[in-house]
Amino acid sequence: MTQDQARFAEDFLPPDEQDTATMRRARATDTTEGRMFTVTGGDWEDLLADNEFEHDERIIINMGPQHPSTHGVLRLILELEGETVVQARSVIGYLHTGIEKSCEYRTWTQGVTFVTRADYLSPAFNEAVYCMAVEKLLGIEVPERAQVIRVLLMELTRITSHLVALATGGMELGALTGMTAGFREREEGLHLMEFLTGLRMNMAFIRPGGVAQDLPENATERIAAFIKIMEERLPEYDKLLTGQPIWKARTVGVGLLPLEGCMQLGITGPILRSAGLPWDLRKTMPYCGYETYDFEVPTLTEGDCYARFLLRLAEIHESLKIMKQCNERLRQPGPVMVGDPKIGWPAQLSIGSDGMGNSLEYIRKIMGQSMESLIHHFKLVTEGFHVPAGQAYVGIENPRGELGCHVVSGGGTRPWRVHLRDPGFVNLQAMPAMSEGSMIADVVAAVASIDPVMGGVDR
Repeated sequence: MTQDQARFAEDFLPPDEQDTATMRRARATDTTEGRMFTVTGGDWEDLLADNEFEHDERIIINMGPQHPSTHGVLRLILELEGETVVQARSVIGYLHTGIEKSCEYRTWTQGVTFVTRADYLSPAFNEAVYCMAVEKLLGIEVPERAQVIRVLLMELTRITSHLVALATGGMELGALTGMTAGFREREEGLHLMEFLTGLRMNMAFIRPGGVAQDLPENATERIAAFIKIMEERLPEYDKLLTGQPIWKARTVGVGLLPLEGCMQLGITGPILRSAGLPWDLRKTMPYCGYETYDFEVPTLTEGDCYARFLLRLAEIHESLKIMKQCNERLRQPGPVMVGDPKIGWPAQLSIGSDGMGNSLEYIRKIMGQSMESLIHHFKLVTEGFHVPAGQAYVGIENPRGELGCHVVSGGGTRPWRVHLRDPGFVNLQAMPAMSEGSMIADVVAAVASIDPVMGGVDR
């Protein structure tokens, strides 16, 4: 009788005999997930007598992927002994949207609309690093005013992103007033972003060669008003959280990751700077003219959740300092897109009276110049511009660390490959090192201090 015939015959045995027949195929093996059993023969009592269970007091639980403390659709598998986390693993991929692959089916300019949605809390950084990589392949220099606008938008985005980190971290640890205050200030930042670019998030305002259009009238006054509001409200966080004993009890000495651990895991951003290393690409590898701005890189040496909270608060102050300098430089007029008409068409567009599309003045200008001008505009919009064959990598400092973009061109009007090095993806490796050996409640604090955004992690 074959093995399949034997199993088929067992289905017709009485229940007690079925169990006995099933146990004839039992054996134990050690795997990476622990002791596993394959039933091959014998009796359960005999089987268990031959095996010693080393971790019979442990349980495995899932935290997520819809748990409010997992920053979105992140799944944490925690192996526990009582309340102590013995082993922690993260499972990602629940928010995979194919952003990098989708860029291969659009023009270089249209790719901005995809990458801006990766890390949806820092869209300006996604747009900037992608456009800088494209510009590196094109070998073009962006006008100074466009560089200033890019820096302004990135620092505004850094502030709003850090406010979300502070707000959600406070919510997960029970500081609900910190949550409401953080989102209140974030709304101020998003209102300013909407005034400057037309959209609160996923603006697609930074384009290859510059930015889509110049800032609206009274932009400097609105920027100054935002800076004034933030400087008045930021001290509230010190009164509310910095010296609060319960907040410190939940964060001081929790989620420790020393400098050597950061270096081994490739950690960047506030986590690395909380361990004492002042690594910030705006200073160490300047871009967009950051070397001409006056600002500091805050660092601490404790390497815990509390240090990361203090660093993000300090970085908001430094970003406001940079925004002030940008506001002064915006008083000088200038172009916001490269002068090459084969690349710079977006800068000539402006919003129409209906809030959408091109202005009538621009349409009349294009229609009235020549048929060649109209054909050229049509080809730029639909077909896009050609980028020389080659590959380029650019890294910038986003709110979570080093954000990199690697683009490969085959010489056509579409990317051959686009890849983002998202710091949230890399930093999430630190979760087990921060969490194992601590309590379940400390896992919540550790993940909040990492500040992963799953849109950027999964892409």
